[in-house]
Amino acid sequence: MKRRDFITLLGGAAAWPIAARAQQPGMRRIGVLIAGLETDPEMRAWVQAFQRALERLGWHDGRNAMVEIRWGSGGVERLRSSASELIALAPAVILSTSNEATTLLSGQTNRIPIVFASVGDPLETGLITNMVRPGGNVTGFVSREAALAGKFLELLKEAAASLTRVAVLYNRDSRIHPRYIDVVRAAAPSLGIQAIIPVPVNDPAEIERDIDAFSHEANGGLIVLTGPPTRVNRETIIGLAEHHRLPAIYSDKTFVTEGGLMSYGADLIEQFRLSASYVDRILRGEKPGDLPVQAPTKFELVINSKAANAIRLAVPPVLLARADQVIE
Repeated sequence: MKRRDFITLLGGAAAWPIAARAQQPGMRRIGVLIAGLETDPEMRAWVQAFQRALERLGWHDGRNAMVEIRWGSGGVERLRSSASELIALAPAVILSTSNEATTLLSGQTNRIPIVFASVGDPLETGLITNMVRPGGNVTGFVSREAALAGKFLELLKEAAASLTRVAVLYNRDSRIHPRYIDVVRAAAPSLGIQAIIPVPVNDPAEIERDIDAFSHEANGGLIVLTGPPTRVNRETIIGLAEHHRLPAIYSDKTFVTEGGLMSYGADLIEQFRLSASYVDRILRGEKPGDLPVQAPTKFELVINSKAANAIRLAVPPVLLARADQVIE
Protein backbone atom coordinates (compact mmCIF):
# COMPACT_ATOMS: atom_id res chain seq x y z
CA MET A 1 0.00 0.00 0.00
CA LYS A 2 1.32 3.45 -0.91
CA ARG A 3 1.83 6.00 1.88
CA ARG A 4 -0.67 8.41 0.30
CA ASP A 5 -3.32 5.67 0.17
CA PHE A 6 -2.61 4.74 3.78
CA ILE A 7 -3.02 8.35 4.96
CA THR A 8 -6.30 8.66 3.03
CA LEU A 9 -7.58 5.45 4.60
CA LEU A 10 -6.51 6.59 8.07
CA GLY A 11 -8.21 9.94 7.60
CA GLY A 12 -11.42 8.21 6.55
CA ALA A 13 -11.24 5.91 9.58
CA ALA A 14 -11.11 8.91 11.91
CA ALA A 15 -14.57 9.91 10.69
CA TRP A 16 -16.05 6.42 11.06
CA PRO A 17 -17.50 6.84 14.58
CA ILE A 18 -19.46 9.95 13.55
CA ALA A 19 -20.64 8.41 10.30
CA ALA A 20 -21.54 5.17 12.07
CA ARG A 21 -23.70 7.07 14.56
CA ALA A 22 -25.57 8.77 11.76
CA GLN A 23 -26.03 5.64 9.65
CA GLN A 24 -26.17 2.86 12.23
CA PRO A 25 -29.00 0.43 11.44
CA GLY A 26 -31.90 0.91 13.83
CA MET A 27 -30.86 4.45 14.78
CA ARG A 28 -33.95 6.68 14.68
CA ARG A 29 -33.85 10.46 14.55
CA ILE A 30 -36.32 12.26 16.85
CA GLY A 31 -36.88 16.00 16.50
CA VAL A 32 -37.95 18.27 19.38
CA LEU A 33 -39.15 21.84 18.85
CA ILE A 34 -39.44 23.97 21.99
CA ALA A 35 -41.03 27.42 21.74
CA GLY A 36 -38.83 29.09 24.31
CA LEU A 37 -35.36 29.73 25.70
CA GLU A 38 -32.77 26.96 25.96
CA THR A 39 -31.69 28.44 29.32
CA ASP A 40 -35.21 28.27 30.78
CA PRO A 41 -35.15 25.66 33.58
CA GLU A 42 -38.85 24.89 33.13
CA MET A 43 -38.43 23.98 29.49
CA ARG A 44 -35.27 21.99 30.13
CA ALA A 45 -37.28 20.02 32.70
CA TRP A 46 -39.87 19.26 30.00
CA VAL A 47 -37.18 17.92 27.66
CA GLN A 48 -35.57 15.91 30.46
CA ALA A 49 -38.92 14.32 31.39
CA PHE A 50 -39.50 13.42 27.74
CA GLN A 51 -36.03 11.91 27.28
CA ARG A 52 -36.22 9.89 30.49
CA ALA A 53 -39.60 8.50 29.45
CA LEU A 54 -38.13 7.59 26.06
CA GLU A 55 -35.30 5.72 27.78
CA ARG A 56 -37.78 3.72 29.84
CA LEU A 57 -39.41 2.76 26.54
CA GLY A 58 -36.08 1.59 25.13
CA TRP A 59 -34.93 4.64 23.13
CA HIS A 60 -31.49 5.86 24.23
CA ASP A 61 -29.97 9.00 22.72
CA GLY A 62 -26.69 8.07 21.01
CA ARG A 63 -27.41 4.34 20.96
CA ASN A 64 -30.55 3.64 18.98
CA ALA A 65 -31.94 7.18 18.78
CA MET A 66 -30.70 10.67 17.92
CA VAL A 67 -32.64 13.40 19.69
CA GLU A 68 -32.32 16.70 17.81
CA ILE A 69 -33.54 19.66 19.88
CA ARG A 70 -34.24 23.10 18.45
CA TRP A 71 -35.30 26.15 20.43
CA GLY A 72 -37.51 28.95 19.15
CA SER A 73 -37.38 31.98 21.40
CA GLY A 74 -37.51 35.54 20.10
CA GLY A 75 -40.65 35.56 17.97
CA VAL A 76 -42.41 33.73 15.18
CA GLU A 77 -39.61 33.99 12.62
CA ARG A 78 -37.05 32.41 14.94
CA LEU A 79 -39.50 29.62 15.69
CA ARG A 80 -40.19 29.16 11.97
CA SER A 81 -36.46 28.89 11.28
CA SER A 82 -36.04 26.25 13.99
CA ALA A 83 -38.98 24.29 12.56
CA SER A 84 -37.40 24.38 9.11
CA GLU A 85 -34.07 23.15 10.50
CA LEU A 86 -35.75 20.15 12.09
CA ILE A 87 -37.76 19.26 8.99
CA ALA A 88 -34.59 19.42 6.87
CA LEU A 89 -33.11 16.67 9.08
CA ALA A 90 -35.99 14.38 8.05
CA PRO A 91 -36.58 12.89 11.51
CA ALA A 92 -38.83 9.88 12.00
CA VAL A 93 -41.06 11.95 14.31
CA ILE A 94 -41.10 15.44 15.85
CA LEU A 95 -42.23 16.42 19.35
CA SER A 96 -43.59 19.96 19.55
CA THR A 97 -44.74 22.40 22.20
CA SER A 98 -47.36 25.13 21.90
CA ASN A 99 -49.92 25.83 19.21
CA GLU A 100 -47.50 28.18 17.47
CA ALA A 101 -44.73 25.58 17.15
CA THR A 102 -47.11 22.84 16.02
CA THR A 103 -48.80 25.08 13.47
CA LEU A 104 -45.46 26.06 11.93
CA LEU A 105 -44.35 22.43 11.71
CA SER A 106 -47.60 21.14 10.24
CA GLY A 107 -47.57 23.99 7.72
CA GLN A 108 -44.20 22.81 6.43
CA THR A 109 -44.72 19.04 6.33
CA ASN A 110 -47.65 16.67 5.98
CA ARG A 111 -45.36 13.64 5.90
CA ILE A 112 -43.31 13.69 9.11
CA PRO A 113 -45.38 12.61 12.16
CA ILE A 114 -45.81 15.39 14.76
CA VAL A 115 -46.72 14.78 18.41
CA PHE A 116 -47.71 17.88 20.37
CA ALA A 117 -47.12 17.74 24.12
CA SER A 118 -49.02 20.84 25.19
CA VAL A 119 -51.51 22.77 23.05
CA GLY A 120 -54.91 24.36 23.45
CA ASP A 121 -58.05 23.72 21.39
CA PRO A 122 -56.45 21.74 18.53
CA LEU A 123 -59.80 21.28 16.80
CA GLU A 124 -60.63 24.98 16.83
CA THR A 125 -57.18 25.96 15.57
CA GLY A 126 -57.22 23.42 12.75
CA LEU A 127 -54.34 21.25 13.95
CA ILE A 128 -56.59 18.19 13.77
CA THR A 129 -60.02 17.34 12.38
CA ASN A 130 -61.10 14.75 14.93
CA MET A 131 -60.07 14.03 18.52
CA VAL A 132 -60.54 10.25 18.32
CA ARG A 133 -59.00 9.72 14.90
CA PRO A 134 -57.13 12.93 14.11
CA GLY A 135 -56.00 11.75 10.68
CA GLY A 136 -53.05 13.29 8.88
CA ASN A 137 -49.65 13.50 10.54
CA VAL A 138 -50.51 15.33 13.79
CA THR A 139 -51.66 14.05 17.18
CA GLY A 140 -50.79 14.54 20.83
CA PHE A 141 -51.89 15.88 24.20
CA VAL A 142 -54.09 18.89 25.01
CA SER A 143 -53.16 20.93 28.07
CA ARG A 144 -55.93 23.52 28.06
CA GLU A 145 -59.10 24.72 26.33
CA ALA A 146 -60.90 28.03 26.08
CA ALA A 147 -63.60 27.04 28.58
CA LEU A 148 -60.87 26.92 31.23
CA ALA A 149 -60.57 30.71 31.10
CA GLY A 150 -63.90 31.05 32.89
CA LYS A 151 -62.51 28.94 35.73
CA PHE A 152 -59.50 31.26 35.97
CA LEU A 153 -61.81 34.23 36.58
CA GLU A 154 -63.95 32.29 39.05
CA LEU A 155 -60.91 31.23 41.13
CA LEU A 156 -59.40 34.70 41.04
CA LYS A 157 -62.65 36.24 42.27
CA GLU A 158 -62.90 33.62 45.02
CA ALA A 159 -59.37 34.46 46.17
CA ALA A 160 -59.97 38.23 46.06
CA ALA A 161 -63.64 39.01 46.73
CA SER A 162 -63.22 42.77 46.11
CA LEU A 163 -62.06 42.20 42.53
CA THR A 164 -63.89 44.29 39.91
CA ARG A 165 -61.28 44.77 37.15
CA VAL A 166 -59.13 42.13 35.43
CA ALA A 167 -56.32 42.52 32.93
CA VAL A 168 -55.75 39.47 30.73
CA LEU A 169 -52.13 39.10 29.60
CA TYR A 170 -51.97 37.20 26.32
CA ASN A 171 -49.86 36.39 23.27
CA ARG A 172 -50.83 38.67 20.40
CA ASP A 173 -49.66 36.02 17.87
CA SER A 174 -51.85 33.30 19.35
CA ARG A 175 -54.89 32.09 17.41
CA ILE A 176 -56.63 30.83 20.56
CA HIS A 177 -55.99 33.54 23.15
CA PRO A 178 -58.69 35.85 21.69
CA ARG A 179 -61.21 33.06 22.37
CA TYR A 180 -60.00 32.82 25.97
CA ILE A 181 -60.57 36.55 26.38
CA ASP A 182 -64.10 36.17 24.98
CA VAL A 183 -64.81 33.45 27.55
CA VAL A 184 -63.52 35.67 30.37
CA ARG A 185 -65.69 38.55 29.17
CA ALA A 186 -68.77 36.29 29.07
CA ALA A 187 -68.16 35.09 32.62
CA ALA A 188 -67.43 38.55 34.09
CA PRO A 189 -70.96 39.95 34.74
CA SER A 190 -72.12 37.00 36.85
CA LEU A 191 -69.02 37.39 39.05
CA GLY A 192 -69.39 41.14 39.52
CA ILE A 193 -66.41 41.97 37.30
CA GLN A 194 -66.98 45.33 35.62
CA ALA A 195 -64.00 45.53 33.26
CA ILE A 196 -61.91 42.99 31.31
CA ILE A 197 -58.82 44.58 29.76
CA PRO A 198 -56.73 42.58 27.23
CA VAL A 199 -52.98 43.26 27.51
CA PRO A 200 -50.74 41.86 24.74
CA VAL A 201 -47.36 40.71 26.04
CA ASN A 202 -44.22 41.69 24.19
CA ASP A 203 -41.05 43.07 25.76
CA PRO A 204 -40.49 43.73 29.49
CA ALA A 205 -40.69 47.52 29.11
CA GLU A 206 -44.10 47.27 27.46
CA ILE A 207 -45.35 44.85 30.14
CA GLU A 208 -44.21 47.21 32.89
CA ARG A 209 -45.88 50.19 31.24
CA ASP A 210 -49.21 48.39 30.76
CA ILE A 211 -49.38 46.86 34.24
CA ASP A 212 -48.34 50.15 35.84
CA ALA A 213 -51.18 51.90 34.00
CA PHE A 214 -53.68 49.18 34.94
CA SER A 215 -52.73 49.36 38.63
CA HIS A 216 -53.67 53.04 38.97
CA GLU A 217 -57.25 52.03 39.76
CA ALA A 218 -58.19 49.83 42.73
CA ASN A 219 -59.61 46.30 42.88
CA GLY A 220 -57.63 44.95 39.95
CA GLY A 221 -56.28 41.47 39.23
CA LEU A 222 -54.46 39.56 36.49
CA ILE A 223 -55.14 36.49 34.38
CA VAL A 224 -51.94 35.39 32.65
CA LEU A 225 -52.51 33.14 29.64
CA THR A 226 -49.65 30.73 29.00
CA GLY A 227 -47.62 31.17 25.84
CA PRO A 228 -44.02 31.80 24.76
CA PRO A 229 -44.11 35.56 25.54
CA THR A 230 -45.56 35.16 29.04
CA ARG A 231 -43.21 32.28 29.88
CA VAL A 232 -40.13 34.17 28.73
CA ASN A 233 -41.21 37.26 30.72
CA ARG A 234 -42.60 35.47 33.77
CA GLU A 235 -40.06 36.93 36.19
CA THR A 236 -41.12 40.44 35.13
CA ILE A 237 -44.83 39.63 35.35
CA ILE A 238 -44.56 37.98 38.77
CA GLY A 239 -42.49 40.90 40.10
CA LEU A 240 -44.93 43.52 38.83
CA ALA A 241 -47.93 41.65 40.28
CA GLU A 242 -46.25 41.65 43.69
CA HIS A 243 -45.08 45.26 43.42
CA HIS A 244 -48.59 46.51 42.63
CA ARG A 245 -50.28 44.00 44.97
CA LEU A 246 -52.32 42.52 42.16
CA PRO A 247 -53.77 39.03 42.71
CA ALA A 248 -52.90 36.94 39.65
CA ILE A 249 -53.76 33.50 38.33
CA TYR A 250 -51.68 31.52 35.83
CA SER A 251 -52.32 28.32 33.88
CA ASP A 252 -48.77 27.09 34.51
CA LYS A 253 -47.62 25.88 37.95
CA THR A 254 -44.06 27.13 37.31
CA PHE A 255 -45.25 30.73 37.70
CA VAL A 256 -46.40 29.88 41.23
CA THR A 257 -43.32 27.93 42.28
CA GLU A 258 -41.34 30.99 41.18
CA GLY A 259 -43.38 33.42 43.27
CA GLY A 260 -46.78 33.88 41.61
CA LEU A 261 -50.01 33.70 43.59
CA MET A 262 -51.98 30.80 42.11
CA SER A 263 -52.32 28.53 39.10
CA TYR A 264 -54.87 26.17 37.64
CA GLY A 265 -53.84 23.81 34.88
CA ALA A 266 -52.52 20.47 33.71
CA ASP A 267 -49.27 18.90 34.92
CA LEU A 268 -46.98 19.74 31.99
CA ILE A 269 -44.19 17.40 33.10
CA GLU A 270 -46.69 14.54 32.92
CA GLN A 271 -47.78 15.73 29.46
CA PHE A 272 -44.22 15.34 28.20
CA ARG A 273 -43.87 11.89 29.76
CA LEU A 274 -47.08 10.81 28.05
CA SER A 275 -45.93 12.28 24.74
CA ALA A 276 -42.94 9.92 24.79
CA SER A 277 -45.38 6.99 24.64
CA TYR A 278 -46.85 8.31 21.38
CA VAL A 279 -43.39 8.92 19.93
CA ASP A 280 -42.52 5.33 20.84
CA ARG A 281 -45.65 3.95 19.18
CA ILE A 282 -44.96 5.92 16.00
CA LEU A 283 -41.35 4.73 15.91
CA ARG A 284 -42.66 1.18 16.15
CA GLY A 285 -44.92 1.63 13.16
CA GLU A 286 -48.23 3.15 14.26
CA LYS A 287 -49.66 6.10 12.35
CA PRO A 288 -50.20 9.43 14.13
CA GLY A 289 -53.63 9.78 12.54
CA ASP A 290 -54.74 6.60 14.34
CA LEU A 291 -53.66 7.79 17.80
CA PRO A 292 -56.43 9.72 19.62
CA VAL A 293 -55.71 13.20 20.90
CA GLN A 294 -55.87 13.09 24.69
CA ALA A 295 -57.05 15.76 27.13
CA PRO A 296 -55.99 16.05 30.79
CA THR A 297 -58.00 14.03 33.29
CA LYS A 298 -57.13 16.46 36.08
CA PHE A 299 -56.31 20.13 36.56
CA GLU A 300 -54.24 21.15 39.58
CA LEU A 301 -54.92 24.17 41.77
CA VAL A 302 -51.69 25.47 43.32
CA ILE A 303 -51.56 28.42 45.74
CA ASN A 304 -48.49 30.23 47.05
CA SER A 305 -49.21 31.45 50.59
CA LYS A 306 -46.00 33.48 50.70
CA ALA A 307 -47.06 35.35 47.56
CA ALA A 308 -50.48 36.00 49.12
CA ASN A 309 -48.84 37.47 52.21
CA ALA A 310 -46.61 39.67 50.04
CA ILE A 311 -49.64 41.38 48.47
CA ARG A 312 -51.56 41.36 51.79
CA LEU A 313 -54.24 39.01 50.51
CA ALA A 314 -56.05 36.68 52.90
CA VAL A 315 -56.91 33.68 50.74
CA PRO A 316 -60.18 32.11 52.03
CA PRO A 317 -59.54 28.90 54.02
CA VAL A 318 -62.10 27.02 51.91
CA LEU A 319 -60.07 27.78 48.78
CA LEU A 320 -56.82 26.74 50.45
CA ALA A 321 -58.49 23.47 51.49
CA ARG A 322 -59.41 22.72 47.86
CA ALA A 323 -55.88 23.34 46.57
CA ASP A 324 -53.88 20.36 45.36
CA GLN A 325 -50.76 22.07 46.66
CA VAL A 326 -50.13 25.03 48.97
CA ILE A 327 -46.64 26.48 48.82
CA GLU A 328 -45.70 27.93 52.21
